[in-house]
Order: sequence, then structure tokens, then C-alpha cells
Amino acid sequence: MRIAVSAQGSTPDSQVDPRCGRCAWFVVYDTESGEFGSIDNSASVNAPSGAGVQMASRVVGAGINRVVTGQCGPKATRGLEGAGIEIVTGASGTVRSALGLED
Repeated sequence: MRIAVSAQGSTPDSQVDPRCGRCAWFVVYDTESGEFGSIDNSASVNAPSGAGVQMASRVVGAGINRVVTGQCGPKATRGLEGAGIEIVTGASGTVRSALGLED
């Protein structure tokens, strides 16, 4: 499973960004390999409109199965759920802690 966490930076130690569509990065965790990666979402940060739709397209294209975030707007929710991606809201702290990977 590939999980994307909305984040303020590109590493697992970055803080979770409470915004989904307008977060700067998604830190991606592959549960099978245990490896981390990232998706640059900076194009959506200052988009005048359609940030949620653009983000959903980026995430779907990366083969993500679940998105973990603080909150998710209606357009982003429709785009993600329409592609069969599970959305988990209410996340905070670091990406590692949001994934339950803290030591």
C-alpha cells in the first residue's frame, strides 16, 4: 500500500500540513518496502482555483492508495474518493507520527 501524508516538507520528519489540496508536499510511504518518497505539490499552493482537483490528479498518478491529512476540502475529496483513494483526516505532528511509525 502507498500512503501519502500532506506535509510542510519532503521528509518523514516534516510536520503534517493540515491542508490537503494546498499542502506543499506529500510524503509517500510504501508499506511493503518501508521506503519513503515525496510528491511536490507546490503548483497547487498558490493556484487561484482548482487546487484540490490538481492535487487529486497528482496523487492518483502516483499510485497512492490512502491520503492522511488534517482536513480535505470537497473538491479534493471528490477527486480522491472518485479514484478509490481512502482519506484519513485529523492528522497532526510529524509524518512519521501520523503514520504510527514513531519509536
